Amino acid sequence: MSSAAGLPVALLQLNPTVGDLAGNVRRIAEAARAAHAAGARVAVAPELALCGYPPEDLLLRPAFLDACETALGELAAALADLGDLHVVVGHPRDLRRELAGHPGHVRTRSWALQGCLNMASVLHGGEVIASYAKRELPNYQVFDERRYFVSGRDAGLAPVVIEVGGRRLGLLICEDAWFDEPADAAQAAGADALLVLNASPFHLGKPAEREGRMADLARRTGLPLLYAHLVGAQDEVAFDGASFAVDAQGVLAARAPMFEDANLLVNLLPGGAVSGPVVELPELEAQAWGALVTGVRDYIGKNGFPGALIGLSGGIDSALVLAIAVDAIGAERIRTVMMPSPYTAEISWVDARDMADRLQVRHDEISIVPMFDAFRATLDPLFEGRPEDATEENIQARIRGTLLMALSNKFGAIVLTTGNKSEMATGYCTLYGDMAGGYAVIKDVAKTLVYRLAEWRNRQGDAPVIPERIITRPPSAELRPDQTDQDSLPPYEVLDAILAMYMEEDRSLEQIVAAGYAAADVERVTRLIKFNEYKRRQAPIGLRITHRGFGRDWRYPITSKFRA
Repeated sequence: MSSAAGLPVALLQLNPTVGDLAGNVRRIAEAARAAHAAGARVAVAPELALCGYPPEDLLLRPAFLDACETALGELAAALADLGDLHVVVGHPRDLRRELAGHPGHVRTRSWALQGCLNMASVLHGGEVIASYAKRELPNYQVFDERRYFVSGRDAGLAPVVIEVGGRRLGLLICEDAWFDEPADAAQAAGADALLVLNASPFHLGKPAEREGRMADLARRTGLPLLYAHLVGAQDEVAFDGASFAVDAQGVLAARAPMFEDANLLVNLLPGGAVSGPVVELPELEAQAWGALVTGVRDYIGKNGFPGALIGLSGGIDSALVLAIAVDAIGAERIRTVMMPSPYTAEISWVDARDMADRLQVRHDEISIVPMFDAFRATLDPLFEGRPEDATEENIQARIRGTLLMALSNKFGAIVLTTGNKSEMATGYCTLYGDMAGGYAVIKDVAKTLVYRLAEWRNRQGDAPVIPERIITRPPSAELRPDQTDQDSLPPYEVLDAILAMYMEEDRSLEQIVAAGYAAADVERVTRLIKFNEYKRRQAPIGLRITHRGFGRDWRYPITSKFRA
């Protein structure tokens, strides 16, 4: 790309690891060098790329902030020989350190003596030549930035505009671009284009929403906007990449792929135009699959687990988790275990073996019948006169959980649990049983979406990976004779619709009934959601892929009498 035609800017779509400062410095430096070799004059790394996002309470440790400053200096030194390249990188900074560099700053408020700033610094010639502090701090959904950061506006810090190749580039950080004031301040300071560093967690529909808002901002200001976005996963949130650029009219001019590292090289042209490659956004199921695979891959990889264990039942949920895990880390690192009880149907054995064979994973079978009989015999004198009920069903689930955790302890592999969002909402899961494990892969995937994802995955490649019978047979926990899920739950189409309206949209019971759902179903589902909060508090974390998952953005009290 010729700089004579404009200003070449590289959007560095990176996957940092929280706290791996040396590794993140290396990743950023390698990406910046590759961008420079491709002709870039400016390289923009994502929000907090230096330390990883979100660092959470690491930001409360002075030693962590000091280490980030050291790492920033090391990154600047590592790029010192790239004389004509400006690198913009996100990092945290102790507020007191920043204010010390502004001796005329009047510190009259207590907040001016504590906290930190979410920064974007410009590196050039081995030095930090400018630093911008984020002005808008999100405090909703999964965000908790006001716990850690002070707004650059409140700290009295000015907007930052840098000049490179005759262009004046205003810096913004993520949430800044969702409000008017930060962009207006940058424009008033002389910006003729906007560079936005981002760490925007994925949920279904977010990429299009994000691009729409940035297009609106570009049209309103009349400035082209370049959006560098994080990729990868951190605990329960995923970042989809899909970095992009829009021209001054808000027209999409470039887009990077989703869920993979990339350097998106775009040309900032005169008159507000932008040019670059455009990768199409995949369909919704493909986006969800990419997020889930990324979540499993990064949780296992970044935490150093040698592999994964999955209880394979012959049902749709465990089949879907296995398919995701194989795509994430490879069949050779996965072991499945079938643990039949007295109520396990023969077709479940067959389908589990078929699934394991199709994906070529190690598969073991351990009957829990002897252990179940031993539990019942031990408890019979204490249960005398009482019929079998959910107690015995839960014992089976807990035996399976114990076996999987024993294998995990012995071999070091992490247990991936297989409960979906519909089950987590209604408590159709067993504490210390099927909830036992380290990562809940489909915790935010409703049952209806489970089926859509299974069917989507089977359309990829030469042959289906999930046996058709697993998809078409009625779902069952197989914990008592002839059991199906709908014995104790409304149809999943009804359950998931009520769940979405109540949990994700915050609609009242009356509003859900007014939308056409039976009052009895609404009352039943919402009562189960409330009653089972104590279970979810003890569940393993899992990846968030919807507007609201049972994790960082669901903080309801266990003890509560409110019902509406």
